[in-house]
Amino acid sequence: MIAETVCSAVSAAGLGIAIVTAYRKRYLAAVRIAAYSLVPIGLVMTGVVEWLADTAFSPTAWAGFGLLGLAWVLFMTTRAVERRRGGTRKERRAAAREAGRSDAVAPSAAAPALGRGTRPATRPAPASRGDDDFSDIEAILKKHGI
Repeated sequence: MIAETVCSAVSAAGLGIAIVTAYRKRYLAAVRIAAYSLVPIGLVMTGVVEWLADTAFSPTAWAGFGLLGLAWVLFMTTRAVERRRGGTRKERRAAAREAGRSDAVAPSAAAPALGRGTRPATRPAPASRGDDDFSDIEAILKKHGI
């Protein structure tokens, strides 16, 4: 009953402000203020305010909100753990199936796929005394074919 009275007072005050605004020849703003001021009384008339008041003072409703919050926390925790493990359950099952197959890796592989190139590795020429600082870098670059 108090909530309905407060909402009615807010609506009446808003309509008063709308009238003053219209008197100042700001009609667009006055109509907008009137629209906003009619919302609280509309909520009272539809019963939303009574439902909210009953919900706000109901221990059962607050327990329900607590359970919803707990469910949300559990859901977010499982999502975080899932992201740390790497993928969804469906992706992990597909990876497990691929790992379980015998033809996933050839057992008699002779050489790794990313082995050395076809060019033979050459030893770097002996460097002079002034080039000692760069001889290691030159060797690494020649090793990689640069």
